[in-house]
Amino acid sequence: MTERLKRSVDPSSLPMFSLFIAMHVACFAVFLTGVNPVDIAICLGFFWLRMFGITAGYHRYFAHRAYKTSRVFQFILGFIAQSSLQSGLIWWASKHRDHHKFVDTPKDVHSPREYGFWFAHLGWIFNQKAQHSDYSNVPDLTRYPELVWLDKYHWLPGALFGVAIWMVAGWSGLVIGFCLSTVLLWHATFAINSLAHVYGKQRYLTGDDSRNNWWLALLTLGEGWHNNHHYYMASVRQGFYWWEVDITYYLLKGLQVLGLVHDLKEPPAHVRDGQRKISPEIQERIAGRLAQTFCIDSMVKDLRLRWEEESARGRVAWDEFRQRLSLAIDQAVVEGRESLDQLHLPELPSLDEMRSKAEAMFARSPAMDDIIARARIQLADALNRNLMRTGPLPV
Repeated sequence: MTERLKRSVDPSSLPMFSLFIAMHVACFAVFLTGVNPVDIAICLGFFWLRMFGITAGYHRYFAHRAYKTSRVFQFILGFIAQSSLQSGLIWWASKHRDHHKFVDTPKDVHSPREYGFWFAHLGWIFNQKAQHSDYSNVPDLTRYPELVWLDKYHWLPGALFGVAIWMVAGWSGLVIGFCLSTVLLWHATFAINSLAHVYGKQRYLTGDDSRNNWWLALLTLGEGWHNNHHYYMASVRQGFYWWEVDITYYLLKGLQVLGLVHDLKEPPAHVRDGQRKISPEIQERIAGRLAQTFCIDSMVKDLRLRWEEESARGRVAWDEFRQRLSLAIDQAVVEGRESLDQLHLPELPSLDEMRSKAEAMFARSPAMDDIIARARIQLADALNRNLMRTGPLPV
């Protein structure tokens, strides 16, 4: 998937779309079946059980391998997670790894920045191109035949749970305990893709829109500490500090005491303190966002006006200036911002101006000076390319 998605529902997704609508409509059957305390208890219990399957199973184990367990218990985790009717565990892990690799770019199929809130929340589920996964990024999972089988028959756990609830609690139990529970679970999970990239605070500079949101963390057993997670996705603990409630982590610690899981990965002190190094690729992405906040057209206009005045006084010719600018940019890319500073170019914003805007836009980071320097080089490069398109100054 190399091009931008079209935000549309594909005809091939009609069965999934029909199931989605039918599950929502089925909730209104409560006016026919009635509701009792047992139904509500099943609804809440089944919601939290499957939420744990998603957070501890789909996400922290299968997608990120943030802890270890046995083949038997990983199958149990997958079974519980798939009862959420959110497709197979291998597919889920594959799509989530793609999300981190391409986060908040056109290749991130559930990015609110790129495709809008509602497509990020649920529209992508009914888009065939967005649904596609080739499983090439999950060889650690496809080597287990039992997981491949479970992924293939991903609908089976949910169907079995639904039948069991109906047998125990009747039609009202099916409507409230299964259908309503599933709908609530869907939207709570989808909210991490949508709301957690729109509302909340950013403690760490990650190059994306991930945010920490305490009420989403409570609703999803700890997944709402989303900015923490994007900063250090290898950690089984997403609430980095004691006041950041992360119920999934607490439950996994309990399972560790029982011997069911082990090797839980914790965030190191330097990570919690925000001292983790940011890759050059992410720095370049953040620098691009900063550079885009400045108007390149105004810079081109101001530079052309200034050089008209300079050339009228017999100063450096236009072509000679362009060559000097190109050379300075090339040197700056290799040697750093000092080469760019040697060129008199007042049309570019100063480092202090760019730092002021960067501090208003982004979380603090030790890499901020490098990011600002990269953004200034990007602006100079864009200025140079625009000057090439506009041609020489009139004599």
